[in-house]
Amino acid sequence: MVYSVPQILQCYAQGYFLMAEGQTLNWYSSNRRAIIPLDNRFRYPKSLQRVLNQKRFTPAINRSFEAVVDGCADRETTWISPQLKEIYMRLYRAGYAYSFETWQGDHLAGGFLGICLGGAFIGESMFYRIPEGSKAAMVMLVDHLRSRHFTLFDVQILNPHLARFGAFEIDQAVYEATLYDAIRQPCQFD
Repeated sequence: MVYSVPQILQCYAQGYFLMAEGQTLNWYSSNRRAIIPLDNRFRYPKSLQRVLNQKRFTPAINRSFEAVVDGCADRETTWISPQLKEIYMRLYRAGYAYSFETWQGDHLAGGFLGICLGGAFIGESMFYRIPEGSKAAMVMLVDHLRSRHFTLFDVQILNPHLARFGAFEIDQAVYEATLYDAIRQPCQFD
């Protein structure tokens, strides 16, 4: 099925997200949703602070959007199908999908792929090519979201890696209310 950009955004605004199983795209939601806190509950390893202090990485937005999508999909098992890549490209061209990247010189070190709706950043995936590239991107992205007054950083599904940064789960009713408030915020990502 081909979804229009307004249909896709409407589903995201209702708390759904897309994932592919083989060549089939499906909409998902869950009773528990993982978020990265944008307040003092956000944390990261002290060893990462040393990396940040050394200024090994430079942040960028949409410098290489398609390469970030490809990096996120380049896994042994991926839920980002060619059809979903095309959806991300359509959302990017419409001004809703973004890549937040870290660079080491002219080399893409890592980054995040996400969708912005008002003050909500819905993190779809992340990847790295240079060690610490995606972790540095996480810290820099949180700083960026805070500076732009975003109120929600949705990472969809909790895993041990995200928990190291303070990610936690909230139930569906709290998530939906938080999302509803966030998408009404007049925030600009770039």
